[in-house]
Amino acid sequence: MKTLYLDCFCGISGDMTVAALLDAGADFSLLEKVVASLGLEGLQISREKISKKGIAATRFQVLVDPGVKQPHRHLHHILEIIDKAEMPQTVKDNAAGVFQCLGEAEAEVHGTTLEKVHFHEVGALDSIVDIVAANLALHSLGIERVVASTLIAGSGTVACDHGIMPVPAPATALLLKGIPWRSGEMKGEMTTPTGAALVRHWASSFGPLELSNVQAIGYGAGTRDLPDRANVLRVFVGEMAHSRPAAETVHVLETLVDNLNPELAAAIVPALLEAGALDAWMSPVLGKKGRSAFHISALCRPADQARVMESLFLHSGTLGIRFREEQRRVLTREGVMLSTPWGEVRGKKSRLGDRLENITPEYEDCLALARKHSVPVRKVYEAAIAALGKGEAL
Repeated sequence: MKTLYLDCFCGISGDMTVAALLDAGADFSLLEKVVASLGLEGLQISREKISKKGIAATRFQVLVDPGVKQPHRHLHHILEIIDKAEMPQTVKDNAAGVFQCLGEAEAEVHGTTLEKVHFHEVGALDSIVDIVAANLALHSLGIERVVASTLIAGSGTVACDHGIMPVPAPATALLLKGIPWRSGEMKGEMTTPTGAALVRHWASSFGPLELSNVQAIGYGAGTRDLPDRANVLRVFVGEMAHSRPAAETVHVLETLVDNLNPELAAAIVPALLEAGALDAWMSPVLGKKGRSAFHISALCRPADQARVMESLFLHSGTLGIRFREEQRRVLTREGVMLSTPWGEVRGKKSRLGDRLENITPEYEDCLALARKHSVPVRKVYEAAIAALGKGEAL
């Protein structure tokens, strides 16, 4: 799986992302062609090689003619611009998804609806071009998966349309919810709203660099010069090792409840799964003072932690929840439809590289067919496995 790793040790912004992908081999002429098709007057793009603390890096710039008046734009205006551009549909969808993230954050900051929010900093021409160009560059490189390091947000204050605000600024802070980040030692804004939105939309996991067969390394220059380090975004393009699935960061939530009515316990796990938990489970334990209690656990992605935690508070009645960050590896999974003598059931293949490892029919589908046709569920299940494994060697 061709993977992009974002090494955000100096934060991330839209122009740094585009620059780093260009430095790693993305097609600049393709970016020029697509940007021209956006139909936006008074702008052009440029790239150049520069040095940051002795590190050769690429700088990407959107040059805007100050004499051309630019209107305020709502989300639907920006989506129309993206939709009319001459680029693959997947690039359009991803660019629109990034702006959706930005719009939702801005709407929450202003206490308004997504339809009414005006795009200020994030709606400027350079941000529109950065987001389109970043997604086009990602497509140009054939990236299938994005992994990111912990983000560095910066510290101190930043001037924006809301006045002087602490870093991270309001929209950036919302976009970083559920994403691993820290302030870092640098003063000022190191992660911008555009950079945070790109990471939020792209990254499937966060953690240390784990690539085999690194094919390219790119350095994207930031606008500031820092006194003690190169202000760059570093990216790695490579492949995930077939023998070792990618590591991803997950959060584990736990609580112990000793006053829960057992009749109500059965509703908790389904509620946690509905809230976005990857898995959830309960165990009977002996608590303090010899009381019978339930140990409730949930596994979720960082971005879903707030929703899952809220659900656990609401449905368990607990007064406190412990949580921690862990790493996990999962096999690649693929959904399939399986034919049995009694009808079709859903199934799952899991793979380690190109090798089929496990075959699993959906139990609920098998049970429904077994009840409908008055046959043992075991027969339906085994027939589904036979259909799934046909022609594949375990």
